Amino acid sequence: MPHPEPTPQASPTMPGVPRSSADSGVSHEGEARHPRPEAAGSMLADLLGSLAAIGRSMQEEFDPRRFLDEFSQRIRGILPHDRLVILNLAEGGKVFTVFSETGGPEAWHESYTSSFQPSAKFVVSEWAIRPVFSGEVMVVQDVLVDARFASLHGVEERHVQEGFRSGVIVPMFGGGRILGALGVTSFTPGTYAEAHLGVAKQIADLIAPFIQSTVLLHRERQRRRRLRALGNLTRVLATSLDARDIFGRLADGVKPILDFDVMGAVLISPSGRDLELLAAAGPPDAQGPPERIPLEHYSFARRVEGGEAVVIQDAAVELDPALPGDRRILDGGGRSCMIVPLRFGEEVGGGLYFGKRHPYWFDALDAEVANGIAAQVVLAVQHQRLAEEQRRLALAEVRAQKLEKRVATLREALDERYGLDRIVGRAPSLKEALKLAAKVATAETTVLLTGESGTGKELVARAIHHASPRVEGPFVTLNCAALPETLLESELFGHEKGAFTGADRQKPGRFELAAGGSLFLDEVGELSHPVQAKLLRVLQDGEFVRVGGTTTLHADVRIIAATNRDLERAVESGHFREDLYYRLNVFRIHLPPLRERGDDVLLLAEHFVRELGSQMGKPEVGLSRDARDALLAHPWPGNIRELQNAIERAMILSEGGLLTAAQLGIGFRRDHPAAVPQAPAALPETPPTQSLPEWEKHLVLDVLNKTKGNKSEAAKILGITRSQLYTRLKRFGLED
Repeated sequence: MPHPEPTPQASPTMPGVPRSSADSGVSHEGEARHPRPEAAGSMLADLLGSLAAIGRSMQEEFDPRRFLDEFSQRIRGILPHDRLVILNLAEGGKVFTVFSETGGPEAWHESYTSSFQPSAKFVVSEWAIRPVFSGEVMVVQDVLVDARFASLHGVEERHVQEGFRSGVIVPMFGGGRILGALGVTSFTPGTYAEAHLGVAKQIADLIAPFIQSTVLLHRERQRRRRLRALGNLTRVLATSLDARDIFGRLADGVKPILDFDVMGAVLISPSGRDLELLAAAGPPDAQGPPERIPLEHYSFARRVEGGEAVVIQDAAVELDPALPGDRRILDGGGRSCMIVPLRFGEEVGGGLYFGKRHPYWFDALDAEVANGIAAQVVLAVQHQRLAEEQRRLALAEVRAQKLEKRVATLREALDERYGLDRIVGRAPSLKEALKLAAKVATAETTVLLTGESGTGKELVARAIHHASPRVEGPFVTLNCAALPETLLESELFGHEKGAFTGADRQKPGRFELAAGGSLFLDEVGELSHPVQAKLLRVLQDGEFVRVGGTTTLHADVRIIAATNRDLERAVESGHFREDLYYRLNVFRIHLPPLRERGDDVLLLAEHFVRELGSQMGKPEVGLSRDARDALLAHPWPGNIRELQNAIERAMILSEGGLLTAAQLGIGFRRDHPAAVPQAPAALPETPPTQSLPEWEKHLVLDVLNKTKGNKSEAAKILGITRSQLYTRLKRFGLED
């Protein structure tokens, strides 16, 4: 919905006054047109004292127009004008309000800065005077011929129609930022000379501290009034123990304190993945939160979950329409929204949402008030939960029995999904690997899984975790090749608020998230040397420090690492620390490539056919003879992942019956080269004359040349992921 113009009361910079300067009692001739420096200096000195007197006289009940009427009379001798206006720029620099105006028979604006009404805000980018809010000055000799005013905001255009012809507007500075602007206008073209610009700057410098302190004073008064008003909401809570029942009445009490179109409360589900609607209030056509939606469907959900109050000033710019939750807000006409956390003790258990169909409606002051309202909602939820708990106690025995049954069912489901005996395959090499995994699972030993990409290293890691004493703890994964070094360190160890640009809150790392469970470090061979050193310390001492922090934390995790690289050769070439290698290589399990597992290809294919057939509603699909022959003949450089993708493609193409080789899209390709992780076996018996990094660089270049720069195809031929390829390109200086 477009931003509404304020009630036609007029522009902050333009006149709405008599048609001639003579009518206003202001002369634009003689000394007023070219003020003498000594006269201006003397008058400015007098103004400094009179400002304080004016301010004191209005300390309790500030009248913006009466203040500016007096101020206007005092400066007319050095800065002639038919109209005077002072604008206040919000801290974000996106919107401004009219602090005060004078020079007409009636006000052009119903609300000034001191009222703190959202409807009094103007969007800077929509106005022709916007350069002033970037620090520029504007001298307008005749608005009718000035190209800067060729395109006007609706209110600006009305001012021109009222007779505005010339003017001066200058920024006001204070506290290291632009506080606003001071502007004077005249109905006479060519009124202002260079001397007037200098005087206007001096007046702006003189009045800026007064304007700033006045705004802060009244802002604090407004804040206190609103917070006191929150106390009246407590009476609403006593009317019912059902939070949903009282939410509408609570919203009615909130609206005079904090205006909104829709207000809703959501709670984080027990799984921590979804948001569940508690209650919502607003007109019938208002689009509040849905009954249930994943957290990840909102761009701001994780920030709120982390304890941050989020203010979206322009949803059309700040939200992501690709996310279903954000798109729901935009489709409902939302332009501003504010979400504050619902804190249950030390934990964030949900969020309180406010939406408005106008941009730049909410600000930091509103967020503070919203936090107070959120505390009332939390109290209502806690009352409801207490009542519900009392009811649940009467059924405790029945619930306990159901819970035990549910736990058993879930345990069976986990055993079915992640048990070592559920991994498909009969090949002796695989059986040997799984036998080793079963032996090491019950210990706390660090495990190193090796093998080509797509051989199921993460699946085996999960199975080890599931069979370990840490099964009740989390299983946390991190792909070490998918992130740049700086971000990887933060992901591993966490960071403190302010540790780097964008670190607006404390964030736990994977070691903290995996506390009491297992941490799976995939592609560990891609770690940089600085991160290797820090990982070594954790493995040696069980301690780490967040990025930007000083507190030593203890890591209660079991490390399961995986790599498709030859770490021994990486140690020899200096790419991998020897001491870290020995810390990781305590118990090694090698997973064979699919091409070495014989008929396991068919077993896995049939497993995927059953699984995907159930999902796609094609339970009767099977494998034809030519499909089986193709599966057995293919070298599977992408291993199990490639096989699963091929089966999924064939299932999509299939109309039912048997899958064919053509639908698999792989052909026989007996001469297909093996994946690059096999490359060490294909190296010459004698060491190459080049160093290993040089050899690897030439290998990458050769494959890129053969694929004519197609990085996806090159990564496939090399047997690595696109992320790993980009890591190597960066390492060798080949990004371009």
